[in-house]
Amino acid sequence: MVDSNTTLIDNRTSKECTEHSASNKVLHNQTGKRYHWDAETQGWILGSFFYGYIITQIPGGYIARKMGGKLLLGFGVLGTTVFTLLTPIAADVGVGALIVLRALEGLGEGVTFPAMHAMWSSWAPPLERSKLLSISYAGAQLGTVISLPLSGIICFYMNWTYVFYLFGVVGIIWFVLWIWLVSDIPETHKTISHHEKEYILSSLKNQLSSQKSVPWIPILKSLPLWAIVAAHFSYNWTFYTLLTLLPTYMKEILRFSVQKNGILSAVPYFGCWLCMILSGQAADHLRVKWNFSTICVRRVFSLIGMIGPAVFLVAAGFIGCDYSLAVAFLTISTTLGGFSSSGFNVNHLDIAPSYAGILLGITNTFATIPGMVGPVIAKSLTPENTIREWQTVFWIAAAINVFGATFFTLFAKGEVQNWALDDHHGHRN
Repeated sequence: MVDSNTTLIDNRTSKECTEHSASNKVLHNQTGKRYHWDAETQGWILGSFFYGYIITQIPGGYIARKMGGKLLLGFGVLGTTVFTLLTPIAADVGVGALIVLRALEGLGEGVTFPAMHAMWSSWAPPLERSKLLSISYAGAQLGTVISLPLSGIICFYMNWTYVFYLFGVVGIIWFVLWIWLVSDIPETHKTISHHEKEYILSSLKNQLSSQKSVPWIPILKSLPLWAIVAAHFSYNWTFYTLLTLLPTYMKEILRFSVQKNGILSAVPYFGCWLCMILSGQAADHLRVKWNFSTICVRRVFSLIGMIGPAVFLVAAGFIGCDYSLAVAFLTISTTLGGFSSSGFNVNHLDIAPSYAGILLGITNTFATIPGMVGPVIAKSLTPENTIREWQTVFWIAAAINVFGATFFTLFAKGEVQNWALDDHHGHRN
C-alpha cells in the first residue's frame, strides 16, 4: 500500500547479513494505489486497531454474561468485516479516516474472546476445557497461517485491495453460518442429543452461580486473577512483538525476499496451532487418566509455554546470519507458546466459570497493552537495526515472559473461588 519512494527514505535494511537472491523474478502487480506514508504514520495506522480493541474487553465480557455471547460475538465480527470491506475507501479518503476505521474494527473485535469465554462457561465440561478451548482458540493461529502467505500472494499477483475484499466476504459467510448453527446454551440448541445436553449440564451443576449482580470487589481483590493478568500480559508481549515485527526481522535483518517472507513468517504460527491442539488433548488426558490436579496442569503448561519461548527467542538473537537456524529457533519459540492455551489461558474458567467472560475481559485489557507499546519500544531500541540491538529486544521479551510464568506459578489456583459461587464453597476439579 505504501509508495516505494517513501519507504526508501525510511529504509532500515541491515547490511550485516547477505541478501537472498530470488531465482525466479516475477513482475509485481502495480495496479493498486500507493500512499506516501512514512514509518511513523504506518505505526499509527497499525496501532490504531488496539485503541479500539482495548475499550470493549471488559464491556464485552459483562454484556456476554448478561445477554449471551452468540449475538455479541456474531455482530462484533460482522462489524469488523464491514469495516474491512471499507478499508480501501478509507485509505483513499486519508490517513485520519483509515486510523478511525481501524479503531472501529478494534471495537468490534474486542468483544470476541470475552464472548467466547462466556459461551464456553455454559458449554465446556470441566474435564474437557483444555481440549475444547485450545481447539477454538487455535483458530486464531490458523487464520494467521493462512492470511500471511495468502495476503502476500494476492498483493504480488493481483492488487492489495483484494486482500480486504476477500477476507471481508469470508467474514460475511462466517456470520451467516454462525447465526444459523450456534446457540448460547445447550438447552436452546436445535440438534443436540438429550444425552450430551444432560452430560454438559450435570458436569457444570456445582460450578455456576445464579447471582444476577457481578461481585466486582472480590474479583478485583482476587490474587489468582492477578496471576492470570501477569501471565497474559507477559505472554502477549512476546506474541505481539513477534506478530508485528517478525516479517520486519525476516526482511531487514535476515533479508529474505518478499515471497519467502510471507511463507516463512507464517511457519511459526502453524507450529503454534499444532501445539495448541495437541497440548489441549494432553492437558485433559493428564487430568482425567492420570488424576493430575487442575492447578498442577495449568502451572506446568504455562511454564513450558512461557519459559520455552523465552529460551529460544534469546537463542535466535545469537546465531548471527544462520538463516535456517534463526527460522527454526523462532518457530520453536512460537510453537512452544501453544502450551499456554492449556495453562493460564483456560484458568479463568477454572476459578470463576460464571464470570469467565468478564475475567478474560480484565486480563485481555492488560494483555492488549503490549500490542500498543511493545512494537514501539522494539523500534526505539533498534535505531541502527543491528543484530545486537535485536538481541536486546529479544532479551526484554524473554525476561518479561519469565516474570509472568513465575508469578502465575506462585499465585494461581485451580478450583472455583468462593466469591464465584452461590453457596461460597469451593469445588476442586
